[in-house]
Amino acid sequence: MSLIQCLIVIVPLCLVSGMALYSRRFIRGVADFLVAGRVAGRYVLSVAGMIDGLSVFTLVAMCEANYQTGFAMSYWNNILLPLGIFLGLTGYLNYRFRETCAMSMGQFLEMRYSRSLRIFATCVRCFAEMLTNCIGPAVAARFFIYLLGLPMEFQLFGHTVSTFVMLLILCLSLAVGVILAGGRLALIITDCFQGLMSYPIFVIIAVFVFTNFSWFHEIAPVMGDRIAGESFLNPYDIYNLRDFNMFALFVLVFGRFFDGVWLGNDTSGAARTPHEQKMAGILGRWRAGYSTTMSLLLVISVITLLNHAKFSSEAHQIRTELVNRVAEEIVPSQETRVELARRIGELPPPIHRIGEEEPLSRRRNLDTAYLTTVSEVLHASPGVSEENGNQQFQNFRSMYNQMMLPVTLKTMLPPTLLALFLLLGILLMLSTDDSLMFNSASALIQDLVVPLCKKPLPPETHVKLLKLMTIVVTLVFFWGSIYLSQLDFLNLFITITISIWGAGAGGVVTFGLYSRRGTTAGAYASILVGGLVSGGGILVQRNWADTVYPTLSGWGMIPMLDHALTVVSSPLNPWVVWEMNPLKFPINSMEISFLAMLLAIAAYWLVSLLTFRQPFNLDRMLHRGIYNLNPEKMDVKPRFSWHGVFQFLVSITPDYTFGDKVITWFVFGYFLIYKFLIMFVAVVVVNLFYPLPDQWWSIYFLINSLIDPCIVGIITTVWFMIGGIKDLRRLFCDLAVRRRNPLDNGMVANNVSLSDIAEFESLEQKKQS
Repeated sequence: MSLIQCLIVIVPLCLVSGMALYSRRFIRGVADFLVAGRVAGRYVLSVAGMIDGLSVFTLVAMCEANYQTGFAMSYWNNILLPLGIFLGLTGYLNYRFRETCAMSMGQFLEMRYSRSLRIFATCVRCFAEMLTNCIGPAVAARFFIYLLGLPMEFQLFGHTVSTFVMLLILCLSLAVGVILAGGRLALIITDCFQGLMSYPIFVIIAVFVFTNFSWFHEIAPVMGDRIAGESFLNPYDIYNLRDFNMFALFVLVFGRFFDGVWLGNDTSGAARTPHEQKMAGILGRWRAGYSTTMSLLLVISVITLLNHAKFSSEAHQIRTELVNRVAEEIVPSQETRVELARRIGELPPPIHRIGEEEPLSRRRNLDTAYLTTVSEVLHASPGVSEENGNQQFQNFRSMYNQMMLPVTLKTMLPPTLLALFLLLGILLMLSTDDSLMFNSASALIQDLVVPLCKKPLPPETHVKLLKLMTIVVTLVFFWGSIYLSQLDFLNLFITITISIWGAGAGGVVTFGLYSRRGTTAGAYASILVGGLVSGGGILVQRNWADTVYPTLSGWGMIPMLDHALTVVSSPLNPWVVWEMNPLKFPINSMEISFLAMLLAIAAYWLVSLLTFRQPFNLDRMLHRGIYNLNPEKMDVKPRFSWHGVFQFLVSITPDYTFGDKVITWFVFGYFLIYKFLIMFVAVVVVNLFYPLPDQWWSIYFLINSLIDPCIVGIITTVWFMIGGIKDLRRLFCDLAVRRRNPLDNGMVANNVSLSDIAEFESLEQKKQS
């Protein structure tokens, strides 16, 4: 890299580090370190949330999934728009959680249920969280190795050092440095700053893709070149898609009502008021759409470059390099790697003439020849059994799909833009890794150590414990990244590992915030059932090819199980197809997660009904009515009236300013009226009478999924940059004058936060008198 390219990367990272160090002067108590003093504004939270939610892992996973499905499936994601608007405008889950003033999920669980559940749930959550997130740094480190073409090993002072391990150390050290500087406050400040820097890079990448690939001559023809049932463009012709299909969308819709399982492990407790938290969620509708569009642009550029005949020589170079690099990491035998390189080198460049040859499919595409060759070489290796060969090939195929994006970008991007993208990747990695590590560390201290303390810890000691646990969690992430591997699509891997906690906790959190009848016993039952079903599914998946399937085959049970699975899944064909396969467990991660969620919800209500004694005092937990301690919080619920029917629909309450109303109505009009009713419902109606051809669908996706979001993205780049800078200034001013309460540390007594007990007792006495 040239000096200019190095400066493009180094200077912004120095600024981020400087912002983290600057935040140290404002850490004067536990609340400052854990929830940024609860003084963050909407734009800071929204921009920080965007960069925190988008990671290198997300980019790789999205490319991996969309390389299998194209655009078509995203059309049906519009079904989520009304749901997302409803949840955002009403502040569903987030508003009520902020009302509890809980610093962590565990503190809420003790306030709502019991201390024992807080401790038990923390153990389950932290295990699932670290199992899920450990793979993130590993994916990011490999991404940078493949993106920059770095060797897998290098010499340092006469010793052979793994490049992967060294990058892991650098990435995690940078992330842990931000956390140690200022905890959640440093994360919010640096994430906001990184988000403001990322928006312009998004714009540059969008311009590059649109100017280097012709939509009508290259992108659209490639997307339309698929067999019936697997269309990349026509959403009415996707009935043969597996893993990422309509059933997966249904599970996503169902799960959105129970997705509060990470509340308190993010910025959901850092807002100035519940209303500010709600507005941050509304603004988040804009930020999420643009970041997704940028990711989608990268994906379609990869698909086009690897499948259009115009780029056949570049595609062959990319696939050859990809196979050899993955083999260098996955295949232990030097002899096998040499043979594989020879066989791959003999393959001709993949040229597919669209319209003249049979369309491509998931089973037969331009990657098939390369992967078939890999499978043949691996299974023919000396001393490799059929089971070991299957396991090794499955691992190879997963890595091949994941690293396709960085190797393609290395070939496609010019040097300066490659440096910008490298900067973006580091910013995304940093913002995600530091947040995930802090989430686990804070949960372990707040929800394991603090509940066991008989008296409040001194604030200085409390903060030191949080920093020490952050270092411990970082080491866990380091070793997990080295030894943990996954054999499924990244999105499905995340789904099933999160489900260990989320399948059972979703109902516990949701019903705990909205119902007075859920009991501690019901919460225990829900978490246990969800964790056991999901954890059992993971164990079977990971040992399927080398242990489970061979054992079942040896017992002669394969035909019987295949028939049983086929019969059970037949009502949901073709979206759910359960067939015995020697390489992969027939029930995918999304389906296991859904089954776990249903069983956990049933267990929650069944046990709660059996053990219910008296209603829980929700008003006290939510600081409502006589328990309202915040003068800025207008404790007024929206009321229905014919005069204010539309305000009721969008949940406008008396605490809305004129600007808040403008933003809310604009979000409602754009997403619900324009995006949903006009660009989705109207198109569905038209297609019922006049089925649209692929050419029309290509124009639809060009406008709806790319041009429209890019225009909105450019506008919001300026809008959020101004709002983010103003909110950052106010954040520093509010922190300087904020009054600290030493009891505001996450401790709970008799279902009430320690910091609230004295004031609640005084208010209750006043009411009685």
